[in-house]
Amino acid sequence: MHLVVTIDTEEDNWGDYTNTSFGIENIRRIPSLQKTFDEYNIRPTYLVTYPVATNKESVKILKDILQQGKCEIGMHCHPWSTPPFKEERNSHNSMMCNLPYDLQYKKMNELHKVIGRNIGIDAKTFRAGRWGYNAHTAVVLQKLSYRVDTSITPFTDWSEYYGPNYFKITPKSYWFNAPEIFTSVQKSEMVEIPATIGYLQDNYELCNLIDRLLTSRLGRKFRMKGLLSKMKLINKVWLSPENSHSNQMIKLTKVMLKKKYRIVNMFFHSTSLQGGLSIFVKTIEDEIRFSNRLREYFTFTCQTGIKCLTLSEAADMIQGDGRL
Repeated sequence: MHLVVTIDTEEDNWGDYTNTSFGIENIRRIPSLQKTFDEYNIRPTYLVTYPVATNKESVKILKDILQQGKCEIGMHCHPWSTPPFKEERNSHNSMMCNLPYDLQYKKMNELHKVIGRNIGIDAKTFRAGRWGYNAHTAVVLQKLSYRVDTSITPFTDWSEYYGPNYFKITPKSYWFNAPEIFTSVQKSEMVEIPATIGYLQDNYELCNLIDRLLTSRLGRKFRMKGLLSKMKLINKVWLSPENSHSNQMIKLTKVMLKKKYRIVNMFFHSTSLQGGLSIFVKTIEDEIRFSNRLREYFTFTCQTGIKCLTLSEAADMIQGDGRL
């Protein structure tokens, strides 16, 4: 098994889809984060937004790390902060998947060019802002010669937030051909490496079925999901220090090792590096807890012999040996 660490490297303005100016204060925390990565031989993939890729200070921070060979840089497209701005700024349109193909192309192409011009790389890895990914997005990626998408959150439905439904998708990486983004093929130039979300129980299919029932209106009414979680009958865990304690992430990784998954993908937002900039980390105490979760999990991966790859390196491994 290999570990991929993906960071949505983005502006400070969490959840504000109407603002026209964007701060990048959280990016100043990345050098300290990178020192932690260096201690554990972690080479992360920083997926950057337009405000980050166009700010001189944030560009310098990321280029310095990149030029030392310590990371990969890819694209993270927030429609509300990426020109051209043809759409109304609201929650619905903050999901890339709700925009027409032509506008998706113009925004993603503009961000791709800016990353190339300012950071000096031809980005090949992508994550949609707010996980708002669809067939049109994949067609644009193919047109721009991207190799890896990591926009899918398995076993998760974003419909109530105007987004896509990934409830039927597992955490396993797969080859796909655009526009058939949910169909695994035998081999392709494009690879989906989902964010890792799974269950602490072995039977993922049964857990997912129960989870879908419990997430329904009737299930929420009787609050059964929390009860079954406390009884350890069904426990969904996100491989993210924002959502999960280190012991939960370690347990999930052990389950996936047992199930012979080849790749686990840890994910979080750069805004969680600074208290008060995201819903996950609000105080200095939260910052310390967040950092400790990373260190405790990376200690486990080092002791277990799980090595880290960037997204492109993971795709190279898959392409090289033909195994998923």
